[in-house]
Amino acid sequence: MNIVYLEHYAGSPEMGMEFRPYYLAKEWVKMGHSVTIFAGDYSHLRKSNPSVTEDFQREMIDGVEYVWIKTGKYDGNGVKRALTMARFVRKLSSHAGRISKEWKPDVVIASSTYPLDTYPAQKIAKKAGCKYIHEVHDMWPSTLYEVGGMSKHNPFVVVMQWAENSAYKHCDKCVSLLPYAGEYMQEHGLNPDKFVNIQNGVVEEEWTNTLPIPEEHEIFFEKHKNNFIVGYFGGHALSNALDYILDIAKVISADRNNNDIIFVLVGEGAEKKRLIQRKENEKIDNLFFLPAVNKRQIPELLKKFDCSYMTGMESPLYRFGLCLNKMYDSMMAGIPVICAYNAPDTIVKKYQCGYQCDPGKQEEVIDAILKIKNMDKAHYEQMSKNGRDAIQKYFTYEYLANRFIETISN
Repeated sequence: MNIVYLEHYAGSPEMGMEFRPYYLAKEWVKMGHSVTIFAGDYSHLRKSNPSVTEDFQREMIDGVEYVWIKTGKYDGNGVKRALTMARFVRKLSSHAGRISKEWKPDVVIASSTYPLDTYPAQKIAKKAGCKYIHEVHDMWPSTLYEVGGMSKHNPFVVVMQWAENSAYKHCDKCVSLLPYAGEYMQEHGLNPDKFVNIQNGVVEEEWTNTLPIPEEHEIFFEKHKNNFIVGYFGGHALSNALDYILDIAKVISADRNNNDIIFVLVGEGAEKKRLIQRKENEKIDNLFFLPAVNKRQIPELLKKFDCSYMTGMESPLYRFGLCLNKMYDSMMAGIPVICAYNAPDTIVKKYQCGYQCDPGKQEEVIDAILKIKNMDKAHYEQMSKNGRDAIQKYFTYEYLANRFIETISN
């Protein structure tokens, strides 16, 4: 099968996020399929971007063909970024005939971080006489007006809404990373039979071919090896709502019966400096910050945690469900998870590998931490096994890639 995958921000392990297109494509290549990813030459998500001198410049990465489209650089979410979207979509649309003839796709996947890519995907699929799969990462334009504060009548939002509705109307299947988005999509024109939930997951070989954590981290964890460690790893941005963790740590620090509990936040971000200052001002002595580690060090880092804590700001978008990489990583690591999000039932709750809590209810989160800390060894090990077993059965990229192919074939 020839698979054409349109994803403006697609990356690779060396370049950085987004990883999903690379991981799925690599599995499809192993299965004997031919995969070409069309991506923009610049993405704010990547740690490094390719050097691209002309449109449709080709590069092979681990058996996957990347075709780079020159879109230009941007900062933030302003007009410049919107222009890069327009360039990506326009160039793919104007070359739809070339793509259909040269790559001869059996399926076109629009891996949509924004829905405008539906237009070139539809055009290529029509010219090639092939299937069109619409894959949804982010709920645009809902994100723009429910979180970004834009008016539903803003011209940019209106254009995005037209595109979203068109995608749902014309796709052969809609693959959603978010498990509870189906009803919303039906309201915007999707036939319910077309909805398929295929979440993110883990690459098993990355858990056997790991790198040791930095010396600074190793020294810290050795010093605190007798503590019960509640760990957070990831971004330190406003959306991560890490003040919740500082609030919880402050309450627990006053409890003499639990002075062996410490909180460790690993990562970087715009909020880190402020959070460190808050820790010092309020003397939250049971909470510590460490630098970020790279992706291949995460498995070794998670071995140092007794439980993994994740949380985020209140958002109406969480009604569509969660698809957090750190959730799959924590479960794969075999540590209980505290998932403090106001969202429908997550896989943490479904597979009984931790606790899902309301982030704003301190007593609920503290109770979850203490339950994990005080549970007997057999119960702790069973909770850990539940998470690891669920990932190995349902959330490896090998399994997810096979599900995707089944979706295309059916």
